[in-house]
Amino acid sequence: MLDIFRKKFHPRKIIDNPSEEILRDKALETGGILSEFGNLAVTTRVRNRIAKFTEVVLGELEDENVRLVEDVLAYLNDKDVIMLDRVMCQQDGYKKRCRVYVDAEYPRIPLMWGNTLFPAEQGEPDFITVTVPDWPEKKVLVFPEAGVTLIMGSDYKGENKKAMLRQVMYWAKREGNLGLHAASKILRIMKDGKLVDRGFLLFGLSGTGKTSLACHSHWLRPPERVIIRQDDVVILKSDSSAIGTEESFYMKTDGLEPAAQPLLYAAAISPRAILENVHVDRVTGKVDFFDSTLTSNGRAMVKRRDIAFTDKDIDLERVDYLVFITRHNEIVPPVVKLSQEWGAASFMLGESVETSAGDPSEAGKQRRVVGTNPFIVGSEEEEGNLFLSILRKNPHMQCYLLNTGKVGGLTGGQKITVFDSVKILEMIARDKITWKKDDYWGYEVPVEIPGLDMGRFDLNNYYPKEKVAALSKTLKRERLAWLSQFEGLDPAIVGALKP
Repeated sequence: MLDIFRKKFHPRKIIDNPSEEILRDKALETGGILSEFGNLAVTTRVRNRIAKFTEVVLGELEDENVRLVEDVLAYLNDKDVIMLDRVMCQQDGYKKRCRVYVDAEYPRIPLMWGNTLFPAEQGEPDFITVTVPDWPEKKVLVFPEAGVTLIMGSDYKGENKKAMLRQVMYWAKREGNLGLHAASKILRIMKDGKLVDRGFLLFGLSGTGKTSLACHSHWLRPPERVIIRQDDVVILKSDSSAIGTEESFYMKTDGLEPAAQPLLYAAAISPRAILENVHVDRVTGKVDFFDSTLTSNGRAMVKRRDIAFTDKDIDLERVDYLVFITRHNEIVPPVVKLSQEWGAASFMLGESVETSAGDPSEAGKQRRVVGTNPFIVGSEEEEGNLFLSILRKNPHMQCYLLNTGKVGGLTGGQKITVFDSVKILEMIARDKITWKKDDYWGYEVPVEIPGLDMGRFDLNNYYPKEKVAALSKTLKRERLAWLSQFEGLDPAIVGALKP
């Protein structure tokens, strides 16, 4: 692939690393507007990732793909192209030089992508993405062995963001580490009269609450506090540390308001933020985060420094808790505590719901995605086995399943609120939850959580015992059927579901 790229890629003109100011001015000239907050607002033609048109190419290229790549590169021979360089990760040994080439008629794409990562450093790129928004066919070709991604027919910034993250996760796995679709934060709390740091990784598909929980203060008061590190992807090492990747957050904005999400709201109205597919009145600049006319996948690209409780670091020295965010609406408690094997099973199950960020036509439907990570390249069971291996090397790491849906049914059940989930995470860090073993599932369920009325989530309020038994049997059968497809999976992972 790299040979084809080097021989065939000859744009009419390469605009070499224009400044952010130039890109912002060009974005305003090509359709962007200023909001009431003085930040840039843009509207795209494609408003979600084109996951179903994405193809990962490992090994030899088929003739069909060779022809397509050559045709796209030939198309760019008559185009001016913006070239922008950035760096992913900040720890030595993990830094990766990244380069995008984008049709110059779409300056907002390199502008937003450039804000995602860190300033460029000298040297040839490790990863390259070529973006051709006006290509008549929607298609993403990923060449992980060459570190190249070709994006066709999409002008959605998220596609460029994920292209680089997908590449670094594949590289991490080859190095014996594990790239995770997870946010990271620290809860600094008092324990036995001393301040201690508790590191969290929060897993979840885009749009399921990962960012909202990662960017919450938990209403802690000094000297206690939270420290927010990453929003999207980290690299988990075998010593339980986690390497950060990005310099920004790419957060959903639907229903964003200061009372419920003060940290995110403050960041979204910063002059440095860039609003994407958010309803902004073109005359007055008035922003309406509740108007989903354009899409329910409105986004804000915000700098980390505009989110309170961040600092200069993006890594976690130690991960203590791994939390899998799911959205069930029937019998799954607000939180369950998992053994190492059950934690690896939960990683493989990746239970959640589809959102408008992935496939809007399927939004709201239950789905399973290994690691809640749609960007895994290569063997998924290899990732599950590696995940379990890291847990076994680090017995201090604890796994939890956090339900942000409902208990008792979609129509008449009890909603698990953001307040509930935030309080649960705090009490996990404080080790204040009283647990008991669920003999059917083999994991632990909460008896008492300080600050929450657990009676709200009592299944007896919503179902007869026979219904609970039937729903449990169905869910276990579905889970086992899913895990059974991974032939190379450690048997202990499947065995966790058979107590």
